[in-house]
Amino acid sequence: MLEKKLIGIDLGGTTIKFAILNIEGHIQTKWSLETDITEKGTKIVPAIIESINHHLDLYNMQKEDFLGIGMGSPGNVSHIDGTVIGAYNLNWKTTQFVKKLIEEGTGIPFFIDNDANVAALGEQWMGAGNNEPNVVFITLGTGVGGGIIINGELVRGSSGAAGEIGHIVIEPHGFDCTCGNQGCLETVASATGVVRLARTMAEEFAGLSLLKESIDNGDSVDAKSVFDAAKEGDVFALRVVDKVCDYLALACGNISNMLNPSTIVIGGGVSKAGEFLADKIREKFVKYAFPPIYNNTKIKIAELGNDAGVIGASSLVLNDSFSES
Repeated sequence: MLEKKLIGIDLGGTTIKFAILNIEGHIQTKWSLETDITEKGTKIVPAIIESINHHLDLYNMQKEDFLGIGMGSPGNVSHIDGTVIGAYNLNWKTTQFVKKLIEEGTGIPFFIDNDANVAALGEQWMGAGNNEPNVVFITLGTGVGGGIIINGELVRGSSGAAGEIGHIVIEPHGFDCTCGNQGCLETVASATGVVRLARTMAEEFAGLSLLKESIDNGDSVDAKSVFDAAKEGDVFALRVVDKVCDYLALACGNISNMLNPSTIVIGGGVSKAGEFLADKIREKFVKYAFPPIYNNTKIKIAELGNDAGVIGASSLVLNDSFSES
């Protein structure tokens, strides 16, 4: 067992990332493929199988050398059945029997979960979560996702939809969300949400601001430019960032009051604002969390970057193998 290896796969709409790891979670080698979503995504799983088998030959390794393969995937994932449906960025509109095909194609046990859950496992195990048993992960990207680990176990919920942190309502009657509700966290704290909030707030701001001037001129503005301007002291950008961080602190407070995690990890593209972002969330967090909770809750920026997915995916193998043994 101690000599066995793990394979972690992070399946994305643009790239498929692979890694071979030891059971301590350390990456020994990694590679990637472009994701070919043509022909209704039917090329994806065969490409994964071919790539794994090719690299095992390349490294002179056998299927017996591996404890298992873990994979994170977008879409509605059944970790029990090993299937995925509704991963539209992969062109997977119908049920994909991923586990069955990959186990048949490689001869190695296979485990799968939602990509946000998998990234949460990675950060909890080898990243900012410091392998603590109670960790919540929030990812701020094109949308807002998340994963919840309580008592060392991933919380999936009755229908597998636990951790949809982006759809916590933080502003009743706020912006329309793609889910059909209004005022979800995703509408103001995702990369696109930050820009939407900035454009809306710019309509009522009358002071001097290079960011407002860029918005009024119709220049291209993204979340990074909003945070960069705030770091440089732009008064309007600071107002926008303060509002975003207040919404994030409200969500973190609600999560903490219910789950009492030791750490909330903030990841995704928006988290590249780093400690500037984390400090502002911490500052406002005290308004929304129960005192015994905010005194014992760390809010940290994710540490693993693009490796969170493959590391977390590989941990699925260990979690399921140990739970079955």
